[in-house]
Amino acid sequence: MKPPTHCIRDILDLHVFDGTDTDASAPVDLLIEVPHGATKTEDFRSFKEELDGPHPEGLCDFFHVNTDVGAFEVAAATARRFVEAHPTRRAEVLRCRIPRTFIDCNRRIELSKDAFKEGGVTPGLMPWVQTPADMALLRERYEAYTSFVQSARERLAPAGAVVILHTYAPRTVDVEVDENIVDSLRRAYEPEFWNTWPLRPEFDVICHDLDGNDHGPRPVIEALRKNLDELGWPLEESATYPLHPSTLAWDHVIALPGRALCLEVRRDLLADPFDPFNEMNICSEKVEPIAEALARSLSPWWSQ
Repeated sequence: MKPPTHCIRDILDLHVFDGTDTDASAPVDLLIEVPHGATKTEDFRSFKEELDGPHPEGLCDFFHVNTDVGAFEVAAATARRFVEAHPTRRAEVLRCRIPRTFIDCNRRIELSKDAFKEGGVTPGLMPWVQTPADMALLRERYEAYTSFVQSARERLAPAGAVVILHTYAPRTVDVEVDENIVDSLRRAYEPEFWNTWPLRPEFDVICHDLDGNDHGPRPVIEALRKNLDELGWPLEESATYPLHPSTLAWDHVIALPGRALCLEVRRDLLADPFDPFNEMNICSEKVEPIAEALARSLSPWWSQ
């Protein structure tokens, strides 16, 4: 992987992928956003050093459990395959480098805790962020990232599209996100408890809102269903989470009706091995078939 085309330190990396026949002045056809792209232990440590704290002991464990390891690798491989199949087109992968352990750049951080619980998602600003200086620093970087996302979407071609790519842990672990989160997670992941938690789908398109309305790009979803089925994997729709206005993925979907796809991939399909409390190795042999299936599934957006 080449270095990012554009980088804002500790905030984001932007990777541009051009086809062999892409015009230098061509707009962006495909934007893949990875809002939980801070996945390295160093991402956590360098950010934590800038904050006053205090923070729960062992918080790096929560960082690894709760960040979307593998999402960037799938995004980059998908973008590469997309422009290989469409040589005149351009794709961008936008990777957030702000750990959601402190502030979540896919949330409306001004909402109440109850609003996030309604959506079945973790909070925007974590409860251990308490000092005014920490809040100010995090909000400044949050605003820088989310403003860049909005400008990236505005740079899309008239027929451009967005994929919001996430990964999630194999099982839904129901623990309270509070100052005891690390101890709660360690207990939840003990062997006698781990297998009691509900198993998540291998792939889940987050497309139905709380009222059951479908906001998904139906031709792309059906193409993805077919391509994943050929690999032996089913595709679910909002089986894990609803598409909820507390998330900023909602903004993409509303701004680009029928041209935004929010996808969750289960992390154990990508990691070698899956190791929840440590930085994981992402296996390219596991990434490539998924990226190929996803890239092929996006073609209906440009064939309609």
